[in-house]
Amino acid sequence: MMKYALWWVSMRISACLLLLTRVIKCATVNFMSQMMKLLGNAEAAGGSDTHLAEVLWQVMQELFGPLSMRALEDDRYVRQTEGYLPKANVAFVDEIFKANSAILNTLLTVLNERLFDNGTDREQVPLLCLVGASNELPESEELDALYDRFLIRRQVSQVSDAGLLAMLAAAADNSLAGTGLASHRSSGSEAAAQESIALTFEECQEIRQQALRHVSVPVEVRQLLADLRTHLREKIEPPVYVSDRRLVKAVGLMQVAAYTSGKDSVSLLDCMLLQHILWQQPDQQSRITDFLLSQISEDDGLQSASYILASIFSRACIVLTQKGENLASVLGEATALKESLVDKLISLKASQGVGRGSNMWISKQETDSVAGSLRPKLEKTRKAHEALLDEAITLQAVLENADSLGPLDIVDVLPKRWAEYLRGQDKPPR
Repeated sequence: MMKYALWWVSMRISACLLLLTRVIKCATVNFMSQMMKLLGNAEAAGGSDTHLAEVLWQVMQELFGPLSMRALEDDRYVRQTEGYLPKANVAFVDEIFKANSAILNTLLTVLNERLFDNGTDREQVPLLCLVGASNELPESEELDALYDRFLIRRQVSQVSDAGLLAMLAAAADNSLAGTGLASHRSSGSEAAAQESIALTFEECQEIRQQALRHVSVPVEVRQLLADLRTHLREKIEPPVYVSDRRLVKAVGLMQVAAYTSGKDSVSLLDCMLLQHILWQQPDQQSRITDFLLSQISEDDGLQSASYILASIFSRACIVLTQKGENLASVLGEATALKESLVDKLISLKASQGVGRGSNMWISKQETDSVAGSLRPKLEKTRKAHEALLDEAITLQAVLENADSLGPLDIVDVLPKRWAEYLRGQDKPPR
């Protein structure tokens, strides 16, 4: 039986679903430990305490805290929430889809609004990360809303034979850690490194705000999102529904991913994160990945740029031979095309950097796989763009020096374009 884990990682940033086998459920607990280390010592940073709430069974008091007996004496229905989900920064909820409707409705409010209704009061919930585990994915419609709140969905297979020894060694180290026998394994430099990457709650919030404020989302990324949703709705059976909320949250996650990777714009390669966001069933992930790879490597702009260059060249020929067209207008178009091709080349070279730390949110295994699929295609596209850019730069230079060049000088510097121009002139009008 497969073990599913729903991983809702907020930082007011994202939410996540993990698909785990029961045998590696310990990986979820280890992840929770790492999250706590990442948040750091909040007291030392001057912040509030960082809490971890781990709930293995779905009853209200185990998740949201027991009822206050003193409050009941005063006819008030209030829960003692300290140490439970309403006060937690990090939480783990087991068998989340077996929760009753009261818990589900309360969780929706917590995940959507970071609010918990405690009696007549509404309390702010400082939740950064919620991991929920289940033995099956939801099938009833009443669970769709909660399922949709988990933004990132990851499928983790059982530990491979190659990784089994490493897992057993890690388990042995954890067992020895409590006895002090493994203390020699941890060096002072490791402890200092963990301290240096610790984040406070406020820093997590600031990262998201800065990302949304300063990271742009190019038109090509927005178009890819729209095309992907159409593809999932029309080309996959059964159709995959992607809510508007999910798309907006996905864009926010990619902005954070770009920002934390030192970029000021979301790239097409950042869109590879969508393979962990938009599927409803695990077998749909590979189809999303294939679509993303095809769109990233596809160069629908190259042919358009070539057509534009051919049109500008034709007008340049008229300017240089018949003086029948405005030189400044043609030169402006040639300059604009050159700048567009330069931007495209910069983007392509950045794309070829995948696998060399271009996105800290994508695992090394994934980046290696993407790199293996994309690099040959991207290299071919890059060379074609460089050749087109050389022609555009040459044409711009000819137009800038039109007064000192003869009418046929353009033939010497761009002979292939001239031959294409003549062939076009010989064609009978349609």
